[in-house]
Amino acid sequence: MKKILVYLEQQKESLKRTSLEVITAARTIASNGNIPIVGVIINGNPNAIKVAGEYGLAKIINAKHTLLEKTSIMGFSNVAYQVAKSEDADVVIFAGNAAGMEIAPRVAVKMEAGYICDCVGLEFSDGNIVASKPVYAGKSMITAKIDSENKVFSLRPNVFTSSKSDTVVNCEINDFSPELTDKDFKDIVINVMKNEGKLDVLEADVIVSGGRGIKGPENYHLIETLANTLGGAVGASRAVVDAGWRPHAEQVGQTGKTVSPSLYIACGISGAVQHLAGMSTSKTIVAINKDKDAPIFKVTDYGIVGDLFDVLPKLNEKIKSILN
Repeated sequence: MKKILVYLEQQKESLKRTSLEVITAARTIASNGNIPIVGVIINGNPNAIKVAGEYGLAKIINAKHTLLEKTSIMGFSNVAYQVAKSEDADVVIFAGNAAGMEIAPRVAVKMEAGYICDCVGLEFSDGNIVASKPVYAGKSMITAKIDSENKVFSLRPNVFTSSKSDTVVNCEINDFSPELTDKDFKDIVINVMKNEGKLDVLEADVIVSGGRGIKGPENYHLIETLANTLGGAVGASRAVVDAGWRPHAEQVGQTGKTVSPSLYIACGISGAVQHLAGMSTSKTIVAINKDKDAPIFKVTDYGIVGDLFDVLPKLNEKIKSILN
């Protein structure tokens, strides 16, 4: 392998946590294989680049173009490809978040590269990168490697723990002017609407999810209150989303989002295999359900058999008293 390229995303004045996870994972591989790393960022701000240096990235390609003032998956994919080609990088690593899952396969096609998505482990072995990923709705884990010359990977968020480098480096910044036309921006993001103060379940470290046992949208304040106390995100099962109680953006499961937080609390969720596929790799799982035989208890670290309408208020108050 000649060089690793990591795709970086900004959030406000810094980098997204998922980008820091990608840098850390790439740094581990690079140290084992003595492979150089370079990052690519679009219209990067000085603080975001400084943070990249703190996490051990010695070089960043800062892509700038008037068209890049617009947000476009096709445009951003073309930028990543052009930078990979310019830097002679044969390995490209993305975060497996919403943007990464759309850009990574497009870059793989342009590079004629093999692609492994949703990786929960990356190791350097015998001159190649070996990836681990769950299959069959999380029931099994496989290891795989790419035999093609070029390789693209995307990493499941919150699995790879980010860590700062022991040695903070002054990040070399190289401006890059990609060749872009209006044809690269046939798809653009016109507007982004966010629930202020609410975290995305893909990147949250704590998630509190509700299922059919919550009985109706009017009771979801119990889930929101506990999530707020823990500084976490609000999640939902498919049944809840299908009923129109919560937006699809909060759905966790095979047809929703796959998450791996440090703490996942499932409230009134039976534990259908489709839901388990989206959260079974969480580091600690807590379930609250009045049915002691609910399938969810088979994957939990801690289980509470009880009515969530009784348990959640008491649990919230107890946690608040400990935190305060």
